[in-house]
Amino acid sequence: MADSNGMALVLVDKSEGVATLTLNNPAERNSLTLPMVDAIVAAMDEIESDPSVCALVVTGAAPAFCAGANLGNLMEATAESLGAIYEGFLRVANSKLPTIAAVNGAAVGAGMNMALGCDVRIAATRAKFDTRFMQIGLHPGGGHTWMSQRIAGPQFTFASVVFGEILDGKEAERVGLVWRCVDDDQLLTTAQEMAARAGSTPRELILETKATIKSMANIGTHVEAVRAELDPQLWSAHQPWAAERLAALQAKISKK
Repeated sequence: MADSNGMALVLVDKSEGVATLTLNNPAERNSLTLPMVDAIVAAMDEIESDPSVCALVVTGAAPAFCAGANLGNLMEATAESLGAIYEGFLRVANSKLPTIAAVNGAAVGAGMNMALGCDVRIAATRAKFDTRFMQIGLHPGGGHTWMSQRIAGPQFTFASVVFGEILDGKEAERVGLVWRCVDDDQLLTTAQEMAARAGSTPRELILETKATIKSMANIGTHVEAVRAELDPQLWSAHQPWAAERLAALQAKISKK
């Protein structure tokens, strides 16, 4: 999918088991227009169907990460039109792959949802997390308040949504919204190196482990958690890679 000038709206790069998806409409600050959403969905379908990909990094072409939904679309909003825009970040949030948001600039409204929907967020110092909904007279949408509370708690959610607090990378790290804040020029390298550690793990094991982590949101006791992990752990123990990796570790230890 390309814009009117023939420029691809989404770029995909693959290396060492990691796919990097870059929102690529800097002139519109990578906002979630319908063509951009279509490009994201198509890219995600292609990435997830590639058996060599074990992890995903999502970022934006500078200067923004994603400036949210196109306001022209929102002013004539219906449940259907909002749902179509939501699909841009929900397609990433619902991915079976482990995901990292490399937030390189402003993440606004639905663009902040894109970051919240990833499993891990790494921010550049210049990043800006701005809910923006109420400041333009809109109720939050796309599950924003649910994701926000689960990640950083109700106090952060009130401060950002109701009271309009905007956080840079350092502040986002301080409140637990992001895993790490790094220098601007180190952002993508840091995110890709982190993703590559997952990329070196057997894909089936990565997918099963992510599914288990997600399922823990519905488990209330340690006893239930032990039961939930038992079958997939036994499954993994009987896979060829487990024996190979254990043998490699034992050989490494014996050389010390």
